[in-house]
Amino acid sequence: MTYLLALDQGTSSSRSIVFDDAGRIVAIAQRELTQIYPQPGWVEHDPMEIWASQIETAREALAKARLSANADIREIGAIGITNQRETTVLWNRKTGRPVHHAIVWQDRRAEPVCAQLRQEGMEGTIRDKTGLVIDAYFSATKLRWLLDNVPGVRAQAEAGELAFGTVDSWLVWQLTGGKVHVTDVSNASRTMLFNVHDNRWDDELLQALKIPASLMPAVQPSSSHFADTDAALLGRSLPVGGVAGDQQSALFGQACFEAGMAKNTYGTGCFLLMHTGKAFQPSHNGLLVTSAAQIDATPQYAMEGSVFVGGAVVQWLRDGLQAIKGSAQVQALAESVPDAGGVMMVPAFTGLGAPYWKADARGTITGLTRGTNLGHIARAALESIAYQSAALLQAMSRDAVAAGGMPVAELRVDGGASVNDLLMQFQADLLGIPVVRPQVTETTALGAAYLAGLYSGVYGDVSQLSSQWKVERRFLPTWSAAQSREAMARWEHAVRQATAG
Repeated sequence: MTYLLALDQGTSSSRSIVFDDAGRIVAIAQRELTQIYPQPGWVEHDPMEIWASQIETAREALAKARLSANADIREIGAIGITNQRETTVLWNRKTGRPVHHAIVWQDRRAEPVCAQLRQEGMEGTIRDKTGLVIDAYFSATKLRWLLDNVPGVRAQAEAGELAFGTVDSWLVWQLTGGKVHVTDVSNASRTMLFNVHDNRWDDELLQALKIPASLMPAVQPSSSHFADTDAALLGRSLPVGGVAGDQQSALFGQACFEAGMAKNTYGTGCFLLMHTGKAFQPSHNGLLVTSAAQIDATPQYAMEGSVFVGGAVVQWLRDGLQAIKGSAQVQALAESVPDAGGVMMVPAFTGLGAPYWKADARGTITGLTRGTNLGHIARAALESIAYQSAALLQAMSRDAVAAGGMPVAELRVDGGASVNDLLMQFQADLLGIPVVRPQVTETTALGAAYLAGLYSGVYGDVSQLSSQWKVERRFLPTWSAAQSREAMARWEHAVRQATAG
């Protein structure tokens, strides 16, 4: 038996999972990550905490694997890394110390830079080269903010003393003791600086953002030899054979290898991706084009829509409203009422992402009456996750049909909130297509393990991975098409209220 170690560095936690070669979980370890909110709209992480929590969970997962499955470190074939995307880290090459907290993907402080780029007429150029829209969501404007606002940083950057990376780059740097500065195409494609047609950093975009090219990591296919870890960290040196941004990794872990296959990950945010194969298929409905995980130098693409606040709305119920003591209690609270009682929630805590792209939208709860209770609000909060995801998939299907393809026929789901049966059934009812939950819902980590396993020879090709994907439950729609249309019309009305004025 050969095992694979996946490092899954997410927005709310760092996790490590040991998989066997059949894709089954052998051991898992997790640490929550401190969320830092310096001021409204700003979200940060401590890069040193990211690293410390990630290496701690790796050691713990390996120790658990030894106890539960007698899995020796010598039987670990390779490491795969998957990570929160767009989150921006800038550090000193000599000391390995960050010059500032990591600026998290949810952070909105770089909106003035985005406004300047729009005024300069860069929207078309950026869309054509990167597949992205101009938004503070992506790494480039966060990096520009660091260069412009942290004292002394621009001078250090121009002297070649600093390194930029998304979280995968930061982890590889730490795993190798500062010897390797690298990323993969899927993470690079989320920076707004990467030309996805020829897989390279784009000089025109670097110049437009005033970002020195010396900051940038080398870019490789998602399944390739990235580095060998420092032997002192885990007991022996292990190859890092797979790296992918969390959403592209989940698409890979869901065995969505062919054009038209789609998955939705229900995490802190929701991220819906549809594979489009070798076709760079521009969206006319507010979606993004992104690089899918690649096993060789051939570009692969996906269409993507991002919901900024998905499962985070449940965290808000817990921490903000204190309506529940733990996130697992939300389904019971929501099921305490037969429906949301006309309550609609638009959780635009950090603006609205695709397909709306309304940075100035703010969260609203509408339809309140004297009879409204916490159960109605909890149900509306859960339903808001499905409504936002449905808006994305409908936009995605319109783009697919316009390009001569077919609407998405089924949606594969994963992530923490996908275990919520009430939410998954509501999602199927809204969409009018089956929602399919696999036996292994840790598909983000599984995708990284699969990429590492392909590099290391544990798997021969992707067809072997497709055969390992198994259904746990299929949620079939119970509503009529008219009911779904009416529900979505109510949602769109609520969105207009959230974006009014």
